[in-house]
Amino acid sequence: MSLFRASAGFRGVKRLGGIAGVLIKHGLGHVLERLAGRKKGDAKPTKHKVVSLKPGALSPRRIRLVLEELGPSFVKLGQLMSTRADIFPPEYVEELRKLQDRVPPIPFAEIEAVIEKELRRPLTELFAECDQESFAAASVAQVHNATLPGGKEVVVKVIRPGIEKKIREDIRLMYYLAEKIEHNFEMGRILAPTNVVREFERTVFRELDMLIEAGSIEKFAFNFRETDELYIPTVYWEYTTKSVLVMERIDGIKVDQVEEMKAHGIDPKEIALIGLRCFSRQLMEFGFFHADPHPGNVLVMFDGRVSLVDFGITGYLDEEMMRQIANIFLGYAEHDYDLVMEAFLDAGLLDEETMDLDSFRLDLKDASEAFYGRSLQSISVKDVYDQIIHLALKYHIQLPRNLLLLLKTFIQTEALGKIQGSDANILEFTKPYAKKLLQRGYEAKKLFRNLGKDTRLVGKYARVMPKFVHDILRQVAKGKQRIEVWHDGFQQLDMKLEKGLNRLTVGLVISASIVAAALVLNSAQKVLVLSLKFLGLETVSLTALLGVLGYIIATILGVWLIISIYRSGKL
Repeated sequence: MSLFRASAGFRGVKRLGGIAGVLIKHGLGHVLERLAGRKKGDAKPTKHKVVSLKPGALSPRRIRLVLEELGPSFVKLGQLMSTRADIFPPEYVEELRKLQDRVPPIPFAEIEAVIEKELRRPLTELFAECDQESFAAASVAQVHNATLPGGKEVVVKVIRPGIEKKIREDIRLMYYLAEKIEHNFEMGRILAPTNVVREFERTVFRELDMLIEAGSIEKFAFNFRETDELYIPTVYWEYTTKSVLVMERIDGIKVDQVEEMKAHGIDPKEIALIGLRCFSRQLMEFGFFHADPHPGNVLVMFDGRVSLVDFGITGYLDEEMMRQIANIFLGYAEHDYDLVMEAFLDAGLLDEETMDLDSFRLDLKDASEAFYGRSLQSISVKDVYDQIIHLALKYHIQLPRNLLLLLKTFIQTEALGKIQGSDANILEFTKPYAKKLLQRGYEAKKLFRNLGKDTRLVGKYARVMPKFVHDILRQVAKGKQRIEVWHDGFQQLDMKLEKGLNRLTVGLVISASIVAAALVLNSAQKVLVLSLKFLGLETVSLTALLGVLGYIIATILGVWLIISIYRSGKL
């Protein structure tokens, strides 16, 4: 089969055979034939087309089952696909959300070997106690409770041995299969699975580095250092490496266990407000947010504080994106759709040349007005999300990954507030934070900092521009490049320039005539004096006649020039 022959260079040929077996097992043998090139689609690529799979095509449930059986790497790929509702059809997104990143734990002996190798000390020296039974096991890592020699209770998160090598091999196969899908399926050409695999490759290896997660915890702790209502666990850096993370263990109640909170005298509505305040600050103050606030990652401590305990997925927003999001929130809160549209345009989400912006604005307003003034209890989170994704699909808007992460976080935060019975209006709640962010952008210190940054940028361009110009001219001189200059609309400019120059010339002639006539008339020398009795004059010289004639010509030209300028409307 050509599918296997083409991949003979991979060490994962056996793995590819296993993938083929899984596809056949789940009744997708016809997909395997298409991937092998036996039945090539003859449909031409279709640009900007919303995919709606017909009955009898690839079943969403079958796709989910295949991904689950193919193992951790493909499960994580499916989870990423479930967040890209701007690309994949709704029925597939809904099914892929069911993918659970839970796998049986590996034997503790393997975990112990990783810990001792990374920390270079026996486990008995590192911890007073370490539970051999893990309380959480996922495809990338598993977590154990432990106690430090000083008695401090901690959790130990350990990367599964060999997982990085396995993921790298699977990613190579993913790229190969994605290219085959794009080549043999019209749906593949539209959905561009290669880009999805590329995004997966860019993100998955961050989860394999515990130093990155530890750094995220420290950054959160610094950002909320003056906040009493949010508690961030301590990282024990002397026990933390690339494959091992040791952090403070937090005892508390899962944030969705409302009745247990009430039993401990904790008001769930206040917990919801803490969540909204912390989310608003992450979004509009720090530009760094926890992107997976599901109930398992958010605990309510017994003293009423909220704690985040897993920082494997985080998102970043630059200052410009923060301001655009603030404008979106503020525009929604004040029913100012012009402000919302301007923020969308500044963020590069809308294309003025290819999109019907008036229609988009109307659709946006129709989709949004139904949610105004309503509390979290009266809003269906799924309805909000579906409306946004519907607009993205209809107008072919590709949403950046961090914006999708933010949208997912927003929905999860809102859902938790709904579970806790909050009656807050999220737009009104975030409005002060948005205003504060926008006002901060106009502070003098900020303006001077931005000015300095722009000045450095201009200086950088000034340094490299001569080299760029030299390289271009050298290529042109060698005949490797060709410079073509197109101009249009210069004819009218030539006419305007010519008319202006003519008027300037006439003005100069008038000035010269007046000056010359004045000099001649005031001259004491007379040339060719004629005897002439006219209007009381007995003699008239030629110089006097020339001076008067100069005045007459200057007057006529001056009057003509004024009339022509007046008619042109430029007076």
